[in-house]
Amino acid sequence: MDLNQLEAFLTAQTKKQGGITSDQAAVIAKFWKNHRTRIHESLINQSRWDNVLKNMNWRVDLKSQLRHVDQINTPVAIVEMELGKNGQVSFF
Repeated sequence: MDLNQLEAFLTAQTKKQGGITSDQAAVIAKFWKNHRTRIHESLINQSRWDNVLKNMNWRVDLKSQLRHVDQINTPVAIVEMELGKNGQVSFF
């Protein structure tokens, strides 16, 4: 919800019978403006089902010299991924 949507929602709530007062709407708007990024991050963390990719490193190696191998320039990929969920981190 951006600031315009918030103001429209709070205005509708103040006009609603049994809704909030304009002072309460002002407090909610101020709280939202000050803590919007924290609220967003918290909602994202609570809505994740699986692990997330926190970091990834990769490289491709080429074998340059072997005695008994016909395919000498076969690339080998090495991938390191750091996965985590809700503050827990594990490496694969």
